Amino acid sequence: MFDPVHVFEPLLDSKQALAPVQVHLKTLQRYAHAGIIAGLRMGKLWRFRASDLDHYLPHAISSEQLSMPPHHS
Repeated sequence: MFDPVHVFEPLLDSKQALAPVQVHLKTLQRYAHAGIIAGLRMGKLWRFRASDLDHYLPHAISSEQLSMPPHHS
């Protein structure tokens, strides 16, 4: 019987994960190493779940907006 809760989620490599997060490759890997972005390390390679990247994006956007200086017209 098909159980939608236990569907396998394919893993993205570092280059595939760059598109949604819009950071440099080394930054992505540094974030994963620091636990800022959830990632799985397999030897020297990092793998990411798209759903984990989706969880990172709202936090990154709100943090970036907080750290940006106010725009003056």
